Amino acid sequence: MSCFTFLKVMMVLFNLAIVIGGGALLGIGIWVSVDSSNFVSTFGPLSSSVLQFVNVGYLLIAIGAVLFFLGFLGCCGAQKESKCLLIMFFSIVLIIFIIEVAAAVVALVYTSLAETILQGTVTQLLKKEYGKSPDLTTVWNKTMEDLKCCGLMNYTDFSGSYYFEKNNEYPPFCCESVPRCTEAAAQAREMPGCFPQLLSEIRKNAGVVGGVAAGICALEVAAMAVAMYLYCRLDEK
Repeated sequence: MSCFTFLKVMMVLFNLAIVIGGGALLGIGIWVSVDSSNFVSTFGPLSSSVLQFVNVGYLLIAIGAVLFFLGFLGCCGAQKESKCLLIMFFSIVLIIFIIEVAAAVVALVYTSLAETILQGTVTQLLKKEYGKSPDLTTVWNKTMEDLKCCGLMNYTDFSGSYYFEKNNEYPPFCCESVPRCTEAAAQAREMPGCFPQLLSEIRKNAGVVGGVAAGICALEVAAMAVAMYLYCRLDEK
């Protein structure tokens, strides 16, 4: 078997796996969008917390669609030996690679700024919608119950909120075992916020996340190299 044929077969198999993975993400994304309550009950408190910051369903649908299309391009381009499809595959992977590198640089440089913006956004959401929106209230109640936390940063996230104005007290998770969660009771209990706990868990697994990201980048570079090799060799055939 020649080097060209071997790489062509590997390209087809690699992109076939991407197509299957993209299809799986599409299915999960549709499930999350349609039935988020079952998703939360299946995957626990972390999933319910993530749902507060990102619309997981739409995100998975978008990623799944991109992967499915990308895998289709690479698979068909290699199988049919199409220069047009191969160069499209190469270009899309290159764009994704550049975006990932740029996002990593921005994340490293502006991490504290991103955290500040996130805190401000979610805090306002809690003040306006907690106790009013059934879905958001259910998810946050489960998050606070399972993680033993109160609000995003602490109980003050609910000060002046719709929930506080309506009930004249803080959510019971901010006091724990107190009949009525007044400001004095919440202040005395000092229940930690949910956001610091989530950040702590993420930082504990930062090495694993970094290794996975490095592996994905290596695969992208390899895929681009193989696609360009096949593209250039087609001129010689």
